Amino acid sequence: MTTWVPDVLGDGYEQTTIALGDDPDGEGQVEATLVRYQPPGAANVERAVVYVHGFTDYFFQRHIAEHFAAMGYAFYALDLRKCGRSRREGQTAHFVTDLAMYDAELDEALRLVRTERPQAPVLLMAHSTGGLVLPLWLARLNRRTGGTAGLGLSGVVLNSPWFDLQGPPAVRSVGTAAIDVIGRLRSKTKVPGTGLDTYGLSLAASEKGEWEYNLDWKPLSGFPITFGWIRAVRRGHAELHRGLDIGIPSLILRSKVTHFSRRYSSAVDAADAVLDVRQIARWAGCLGDRTTIVPIEGARHDVFLSTEGPRARAFEEMDEWIEWLHRSENSGHASGKDHSESGHIS
Repeated sequence: MTTWVPDVLGDGYEQTTIALGDDPDGEGQVEATLVRYQPPGAANVERAVVYVHGFTDYFFQRHIAEHFAAMGYAFYALDLRKCGRSRREGQTAHFVTDLAMYDAELDEALRLVRTERPQAPVLLMAHSTGGLVLPLWLARLNRRTGGTAGLGLSGVVLNSPWFDLQGPPAVRSVGTAAIDVIGRLRSKTKVPGTGLDTYGLSLAASEKGEWEYNLDWKPLSGFPITFGWIRAVRRGHAELHRGLDIGIPSLILRSKVTHFSRRYSSAVDAADAVLDVRQIARWAGCLGDRTTIVPIEGARHDVFLSTEGPRARAFEEMDEWIEWLHRSENSGHASGKDHSESGHIS
């Protein structure tokens, strides 16, 4: 029987631990944490959503959970192994040497949600690195089961997914070859030149932003990037670029522009300061099903942590797409129905 206990987010939020056994990367026992939002009346909902965070991140976005609850969704969020609630003493934050390791907690999270909501269509949602992890998992799940739609999965919302390495072309060619060698031989060696606090300063209420979160779980300068972890990410990118078949429709939300800066300025609040949005646009067609792409003017890297105007636009676009998804589910052909009325098909 699954045991749920109160979560750090307060009233209505609960969590349960997913035991994952010995860490393949040798850092002891690993666990993941599934969070759920259970406001009054949640027992009667007919749909569910599962959220997956990115790098130097964890689930803290109450406004997303409460938005979905108001739409009639049971809301769940997964803190992956060594991330946020799931990180244990002595473990390297977010460290894995193969993104496929996350399949274990994703499989179990889906099983738990299906156990609680056996008839509910499940919408998936992920941000940044989670937006790479989730499609890779879905493609493997699709191959294993013969169809993700048959598992009750209805669609996936990807919020600024990390589809390629930012920077000049040499970083993606010669740089990736170096990452592959160093990451295999010295997996926990830190990549030099990382650790800017520009984006963190833009978000945190204690600095320039409006969001309250645990700075031990999401530090302003980010966690150190290791060669083993970035090697795993680059291998995931290569798999994506060869083409996936995730089996369900996807919505991709992103900022309209990128603004990289070593120092905070107001421009950081209205652009993606982490990823190159051109790379998101370039590789969005690799998911193997119907894909809707929406650039949000003035959005941050996490579009749902943008300032009020772009954030509202992101919710509006997502809600419109979800309405289309519901209509498509009811007609029985979500992957084949024309969605040209949105004007954002790619």
